[in-house]
Amino acid sequence: MLRVPSLALIALGLIILTHPLGYPAGGDTKTKAVAHRIVRITGPNVARAVEVSVAINPNNPDHIVAASQQGPSNVAYASTDGGKSWQSAAFSNPGQRTQGDDVVVFGRDGLAIHACIAFTGIRIPRPTRAANGIFIRTSKDGLKWSEPVAVVDHINTVMPFEDKPWTAVDNVKDSPHKGSIYVAWTKFDEYGSKKPEHKSHIYFARSKDAGKTFSVPHRISQTPGDCIDSSNTVEGAVPAVGPKGEVYVTWAGPKGLVFVQSKDGGWTFGKETVLTETPGAWDFNVKGLGRCNGLPITAVDLSDGPNRGTIHVNWADLRHGDPDVFHMSSHDGGETWTRPLRVNDDPKSNGKEQFFTWMAVDPLDGAVNIAFYDRRDTEGTKTGLTLARSIDGGKTFVNHKINQEPFASSKGVFFGDYLGIDALGGRVIVAYQHFEGKTVPISAAIFDFKVGTQEAK
Repeated sequence: MLRVPSLALIALGLIILTHPLGYPAGGDTKTKAVAHRIVRITGPNVARAVEVSVAINPNNPDHIVAASQQGPSNVAYASTDGGKSWQSAAFSNPGQRTQGDDVVVFGRDGLAIHACIAFTGIRIPRPTRAANGIFIRTSKDGLKWSEPVAVVDHINTVMPFEDKPWTAVDNVKDSPHKGSIYVAWTKFDEYGSKKPEHKSHIYFARSKDAGKTFSVPHRISQTPGDCIDSSNTVEGAVPAVGPKGEVYVTWAGPKGLVFVQSKDGGWTFGKETVLTETPGAWDFNVKGLGRCNGLPITAVDLSDGPNRGTIHVNWADLRHGDPDVFHMSSHDGGETWTRPLRVNDDPKSNGKEQFFTWMAVDPLDGAVNIAFYDRRDTEGTKTGLTLARSIDGGKTFVNHKINQEPFASSKGVFFGDYLGIDALGGRVIVAYQHFEGKTVPISAAIFDFKVGTQEAK
């Protein structure tokens, strides 16, 4: 097996922003300025790092782990000082496949869990070599990782093709399934095929032994999609765990947002429920990007606050004519849902684009934190970022401008499909890729809120 290269310490500058700029007040805007730090995660020689995922250790909020695609192999990043400095290490790459779609989450015991896809031979009529699968690794420090364990792996074929996995861990202390690791993803009969007989489905697997083995994957979607990897494909399955060990999954497809739930630790799932249509669909155009999506994220409030058990779903669509970010929630285990709430608070239908949204619900205070790229106060492809935060269970959001210098995007450079965010005890970290000349580094915005408030500590 190929071993991980030696670790390289990346000495990175820290910018402390004591006078951040908020959005200009006016109309019904609820924007607010709050101090935060901007730090660089990747080193000076990284040409392109995209699709970053980030997680905070529940036992030590100063220990933060992230991962991203960086060339053909994925790279892990770890900080032990709250994000002030970072180390990096490349993941092992048995078989020298292309890796992508990084996911990082933490278990209650402080074990970091990384998921990714690894493939070779797609989009080639007769490849000389073909393989694809989904793999899990674990780590205590975020730099030294176990060898990959297959959730599913296909040797000498890319049909079917496994794509876009996401993971969740049951961290509920009283759950009958405590410690279980869940993975949900899209299975393509043939990736990119336009043949009507080729379909996409949502699949699911679980591990009950800390990622050492996984159950045989099973299909949890009833309505299939196509295989084009566009708005009629079923995709964006992000599992989340409820306070009694329930498992919830939402994804997007031809019907809009579809929701299912399991009451037996992911062994079986109920019937699909359509939460909302997604006007303009989940695959839409954004100026200066080769592709863009508004796929949904699901999360649950596991705090001891008044909204414990609330299910939150966050996504983007074009119902107001340009890409906007939305949120809806359920307070009764998915039986009923609030109406979609527009999260970005600039004027509706103003032609400004908000995209690549992701969400984290703080397990200590229940605050809902949603990060996204934002062009409300820029022109052309110039892009900034926003953190929207709710402290009332998702009823209202305050938009906090992230003090990243706006950057112009380049359509010919792959920018990925998502950014990363996590929250714990008022600490919120948003990890994101951004253009800097001809390179695409990763930086992070780190907020430290007073618990349950919109105020900085």
